[in-house]
Amino acid sequence: MKRKFLIILACFVLLLTGCSHNPGMKDGFYTAEMSGYSHGWKEYLCIMVKNNTIVYAEFNAKDPSGYIKAWDNAYMQNMYTESGTYPNQYTRTYVAQLIETQNPDNVDAISGASHSGNNFFKLSRAVIDQATKGDSTIVVIE
Repeated sequence: MKRKFLIILACFVLLLTGCSHNPGMKDGFYTAEMSGYSHGWKEYLCIMVKNNTIVYAEFNAKDPSGYIKAWDNAYMQNMYTESGTYPNQYTRTYVAQLIETQNPDNVDAISGASHSGNNFFKLSRAVIDQATKGDSTIVVIE
């Protein structure tokens, strides 16, 4: 009887740990970017996955020359005056929440950065999908 119980317990543990239909995210770097420029900027998100966990992420935008939006002090000052936030602040906040929760559905939208927030949610779902597939090609989001 004891042996039968141990066999059933072992099978149950194997079912819980080893027979998942979703193998999780594969180690590597995954990137998604918007298809076009909005107000001169194209947003992108890059994540690094290790052991099925997002351990690093960068969300930002670049202009056609590759200049990063979070580095633009004039843009920062104008946006902060208008909306109370700025790219270097909201991009870091979105990334921190994604790394903490590991799920874009659990990331809170930031007031004053709603357009970028909507793009962040699209981009984050795309990179997680790519990480689950193990496909490191850059995804372009419409």
